[in-house]
Amino acid sequence: MKRTSTVLFIALAAIVSASTALGQPPARQRPTRPGEAMAPRRQNAEQRQMAQKIRDEIADLKGHQEILIAQLKAIHASALKEKAAATADKIEKLIADRQDVFQMRLEKLQERQQRVQRALRERMQRPDRPQRNGRKAPEFKLSSFDGRSVSLSQYKDRVVVLEWFNMECPFSKYHYATKPTMVDLANKYKDKEVVWLAINSTNHTTPEVNTAFAKKHKLPFPILDDRAGRVGRAYGARTTPHIIIVDKDGNIAYNGAIDSAPMGKAKPGVKSINYVDQALAQLTSGQKVATPATPPYGCSVKYARR
Repeated sequence: MKRTSTVLFIALAAIVSASTALGQPPARQRPTRPGEAMAPRRQNAEQRQMAQKIRDEIADLKGHQEILIAQLKAIHASALKEKAAATADKIEKLIADRQDVFQMRLEKLQERQQRVQRALRERMQRPDRPQRNGRKAPEFKLSSFDGRSVSLSQYKDRVVVLEWFNMECPFSKYHYATKPTMVDLANKYKDKEVVWLAINSTNHTTPEVNTAFAKKHKLPFPILDDRAGRVGRAYGARTTPHIIIVDKDGNIAYNGAIDSAPMGKAKPGVKSINYVDQALAQLTSGQKVATPATPPYGCSVKYARR
């Protein structure tokens, strides 16, 4: 009886010891205070450190579990050898309980690991910070899908409309297939020193589908090849469509949505406004843009991974 009690005591001691290692909650990160911005590089570094910490926790958890179960199984075997059946049953139940605790803890760590990895992947694909109005528009040089070379600087002293475009996106498609919004605006202002450039930053698009689309919809402007995503990221383009208007001085005069009615549906009680038409009318008549920024809507730009 004394030997049996000793065996059970050892088993319980092992459980307590392992519980300390397995049951420790993860260290909490200090939350970012309201209004406190975290630099992208610092945020990426902290997320990578978190990912590494979770990997270490998972490795430690598995290591502790292997040691614990090996110890319990040895004690279980000893109890059986000494014909302490009741003690052996208790230890066997303890083993099963610890396996359940281990599995729950492991699943939680793996969920955290997946969240951190997903956040890192999403961050790597995000564009850079949107260019603010009034700032100089970043210079770029791209090839169109029909073979022309186009740069922003070649349109000095002209207003340039940059439209982020993706024919696969229903929001972009609406403004070509349902209503020829972009084509109509480009034609409306082409004689007023306004240049329209569509930019496709979709990483998987092909020259063939872009040239076919341009031909089908009789585009009076080129579609530029930004599959690498460098120009889209430089401008902070987030959606398709996303419109940025560069004024004659090379400054960003408008940044945002094409209009206030996604897919032709304005909010109840709100008048539909074509922000780009409004901005171009003001710029070409020497006025300041009344609404220089709006939230862009549409599909996310499908950038290539960096």
